[in-house]
Amino acid sequence: MITGKKERFADVKKYRLILSAVHMVYRLVNSTYNVKELSLRLTRVLCQFIKASSASVYILDPIRRNIVMIAIFENKINILLDKKKDFAHLPEREMSVTRGMAVFEKQMIGLPLVAEDICGAIFVKRSKREPVFTEFDREMLTVFAEQAVTAIKSLQLYEEQQRTILGSTHFIGNMLAKHPHFEGLNQPVYSKIIKNLAERLHVGQEGIRRLEYASILHDTGVIDIPYEILSKRSQLTPEEFKIIREIPKKSAALIKPVEFLQPILPIILYHREKYDGTGYPSGLKREQIPLGARIMAVVDAFEAMVTGRPYRKKISIEHAIEELSRNAGTQFDPKVVEAFLELSREKKFIKFLSLISS
Repeated sequence: MITGKKERFADVKKYRLILSAVHMVYRLVNSTYNVKELSLRLTRVLCQFIKASSASVYILDPIRRNIVMIAIFENKINILLDKKKDFAHLPEREMSVTRGMAVFEKQMIGLPLVAEDICGAIFVKRSKREPVFTEFDREMLTVFAEQAVTAIKSLQLYEEQQRTILGSTHFIGNMLAKHPHFEGLNQPVYSKIIKNLAERLHVGQEGIRRLEYASILHDTGVIDIPYEILSKRSQLTPEEFKIIREIPKKSAALIKPVEFLQPILPIILYHREKYDGTGYPSGLKREQIPLGARIMAVVDAFEAMVTGRPYRKKISIEHAIEELSRNAGTQFDPKVVEAFLELSREKKFIKFLSLISS
């Protein structure tokens, strides 16, 4: 009777550990947007879960089947290897796991990560001072590996989709760059300034990605504005200014039919709004304006000031920063301006500012 209770207790413990493994990987997937970060985090969780001194995850190229990345957690330190030279002298037994063979030894377990094909391998190791691995440890690693491979394949697909989207976006951006309105804009630097500002404001990876797309496409509507208005050096008439105010709506209308660009529509539509509600097209104010649009408003205004416009001479970086500070709380979100000012005191960011104004 006592033996039966012990067995049932062991089964319950095993079941709970299996559920824990599934839950751990599920949480990682839902908070991670790239394979590199996921692999590093998996190694940390593995050591905690299997009680191992080190763990590693090998990732294979989905097409060529060669190793492209190894994430390692050892001595409480995460290491990422992603250069060809890093893979030149790997032990044969570890290479064999990436080809489909499982390894079960006293101090090491290695399992291939298999979906339709092998997409990598997963290893846990214990030192000679630690207990040897048991059959139960292998079972638990098998459950963990099954969950991990699903997560890795999903993120690989997601990353491939994102590369396609970014490539398409850059193609559209390159076409737009031929329009006279965009002459002189250093698009890569403009995007980097926005990315740095978004990171300082702790915008998530998905938000940063959307801002990257929006930074390329935010003024697409100018292609539908008469060039004589865009190039006019004297003050605009009320009617001409009314046409200019249509740019955000025209930009959003042009992008709206493209399904994968739907998430960036609010940034593009509202980046001309003002923090005090006096902007356009909808007169939104404060947090009614999406954060991405508030970020872009600051960078867009800075770029306009330091590069100049047909109707306005360019000003110095120092003067432009002063203007941003002076208009914080009225035209701009004061938190976004504060973050911009903090960055403007850093050497790397100053270089970006100087490049966009040159």
